[in-house]
Amino acid sequence: MSETTGSPRQILSLAVPALATLVAEPLFLLADTAMVGHLGTPALAGLGVAGAALSTAVSIFVFLAYVTTAVVARQRGAGRPDRALAAGLDGLWLALGLGLLVAVPTAVFAPTVSGWFGAGPDAVAAATTYLRISTLGIPAMLAVLACSGTLRGFLDIRTPLVTAVFGFGANIVLNYLLIFVAGLGIAGSAWGTVIAQNAMAAALVTVVVRRAIEARATLRPHLGRVWRAALGGVPLLVRTMALRVAMLATTWAAAGFGDQTLAAHQVVFTMFGMLALMLDALAIAAQALTGTALGAGDSEGAVRLTRRLTWWGVWGGLGLSALLAATHRLLPGLFTTDAQVRERIAAGLLTLAIYQAVAGVVFVLDGVLIGAGDGRALAWLQVIVLAVYLPVLVWLHAGAESMIGSRGIVALWLAFGWFLVARMVGLLLRARSRAWVRLGA
Repeated sequence: MSETTGSPRQILSLAVPALATLVAEPLFLLADTAMVGHLGTPALAGLGVAGAALSTAVSIFVFLAYVTTAVVARQRGAGRPDRALAAGLDGLWLALGLGLLVAVPTAVFAPTVSGWFGAGPDAVAAATTYLRISTLGIPAMLAVLACSGTLRGFLDIRTPLVTAVFGFGANIVLNYLLIFVAGLGIAGSAWGTVIAQNAMAAALVTVVVRRAIEARATLRPHLGRVWRAALGGVPLLVRTMALRVAMLATTWAAAGFGDQTLAAHQVVFTMFGMLALMLDALAIAAQALTGTALGAGDSEGAVRLTRRLTWWGVWGGLGLSALLAATHRLLPGLFTTDAQVRERIAAGLLTLAIYQAVAGVVFVLDGVLIGAGDGRALAWLQVIVLAVYLPVLVWLHAGAESMIGSRGIVALWLAFGWFLVARMVGLLLRARSRAWVRLGA
């Protein structure tokens, strides 16, 4: 099997470092959540609200990494490293511009955004504080996405790994010092994260710029190319916005069950994010290898890669299900001393364990189709799935008062499982069609 078809050894050489990179962030986020949780239930609930808003503000632009990876990998596969780096720089300039456009209004309207979820007044106050400070890190995080996408297109997973480990390692130390030693509370958590985010961006931008200079790619922004990069990302932007609406709507539904369930939902949602990123390591390998294979004209290699990675996603998901089921009673005590919140967390984690194999298939096929540049189909698919998911959340929110104790969070995460099943069915149908197999740079 050739390099472009993705042998097991090559997949692992990309997926394992990517796994370490991706797991670093949620692990430190879990640590941050644990530290904030010891400030009280309102602070933890506020972090849940602010985290949902911030992850939306940043994650809707994750196409900066996805599109850049796909374009850079295709150009690399076609033997044009200079054009590959030029595309990466276009993505970087676009990231910085979008970061400023998002950060300013988010900071100005932070109280309004925090109040949208219907949390209690103390939780809204904590969320507003965290959100306003954290907007200073939004341009940096978008720059990290663009630079990471460029490096992954060159099959360089090590540099983002080293940057993530050092960056999030500094983040956890800073957060501890600022929250507890300096006594800044939830504001200290936000400041520690902002400092670490900007340091990570500076490191990755330096690496990409040096490579561009070596390849004699121009560093100045070319408005035409940047505009084309923006247009090329529109389908994935639509896909990601639909996905984020689903996440935000789930948090909105959780708020309807009260602050204790909302606080528990924040922990379960953080765990879901960590597990998703663990599975996403295979998706990153799929993006880079699919783009490289199609750029080099290897259609059969791309199809074989898809089959292999799909099964890897199934088995990886089953392994995570077993791990989560075994630890669902141990983990809640790390985040809160509130017995009722702990009980809800345990119930939510056990529900989450049910459908991790489904999640594995979803993330792998998503990565394959992103790497193939099949953004338009992904956008339509996500919009359709969102349309069948939102009525379920509205129904749950309307009946929240009748679901006491842990029943609410179980129903909420069963509904989210239905959301993932609908995504899996659509992605499987698209992958089988082979309409995404388009060759060339």
